[in-house]
Amino acid sequence: MVKLATARECRAYGLGGGGRAARGRWEYINAGAYVFAAVLLAGGFGWHLSAWSATTRSGLAAAALGLLLLLAVNAHDLLAHAAGVDYSLALAAGLDSQFALVEVAVPAVHFAGTVLTLIALIFFEIQMARGYRHSLEKHGLNMLIAGPALWLLGSIQNICQVYERANGHVQILQKCVQTPLLLGSTLFLIGGIINRHDIHSQSTSRSELLGRSWGWFCVSGSLLFVAAGLLNLLKVFKMQQMDGRGLEKLRGGAQERLNREREGKVPLILEEGQRRTPAPVSGQVPPPPAGSYKEAVVSGAPAG
Repeated sequence: MVKLATARECRAYGLGGGGRAARGRWEYINAGAYVFAAVLLAGGFGWHLSAWSATTRSGLAAAALGLLLLLAVNAHDLLAHAAGVDYSLALAAGLDSQFALVEVAVPAVHFAGTVLTLIALIFFEIQMARGYRHSLEKHGLNMLIAGPALWLLGSIQNICQVYERANGHVQILQKCVQTPLLLGSTLFLIGGIINRHDIHSQSTSRSELLGRSWGWFCVSGSLLFVAAGLLNLLKVFKMQQMDGRGLEKLRGGAQERLNREREGKVPLILEEGQRRTPAPVSGQVPPPPAGSYKEAVVSGAPAG
């Protein structure tokens, strides 16, 4: 359950436009939603570890709700960075390979891993409600490994960023966010592997397909995600205070080309307006300037 953590200048979390305040507000909403999703995940797995069997299914349901919220967060991250380059992904990714490998690929990989983990929890919910099914067990156990494996892959891509222009303080905060995400993803992956091994090697009851060891690994990983989310809120606050200064720009001439394309739209509008404005006929008295009636009369009077 991880998210993108970068220090790029080209990001626009207010997808519908709006001013700088609106974009900053949506970025805070994105960061806060991630913290809430991580808390739901930690609480859900904590309920799963409780001694009361009646709370087991509700715990998995809370964890599934947190994963659904995380899907929205990762989709928002991807769209925000696409909007930051005016959706010219081919231009930005073609000139800046790191933008393609991190800002585009990481949210997509995290989204896919979250989908797999969510489907696995749904399979186990069905097992608890309708009884044991071998096919659901097999696919669910495999997805509990595949999903965190994609999280770990995205975390490695995220932490391997190399910035050239970003402020040193922001980069330190960024690494403080990325490190717990990497460790938490690793714990989820280890928990899934151990759980699959325990199920196939021991005479475990079929009603206990999710062992307590898996639950403890997930709780520990979720708490690391909560810590990363809180640090991410601090990073977002710092980036908002910098107002775009000291953040990483696109490389390979992509930033300059994007700026030229944005600036090139203004002259086109002015030229179009000039074409529609008819030129004054020779000898024709130009209209009086905007003002009061007295000014218009004085300006139109013949010179004495």
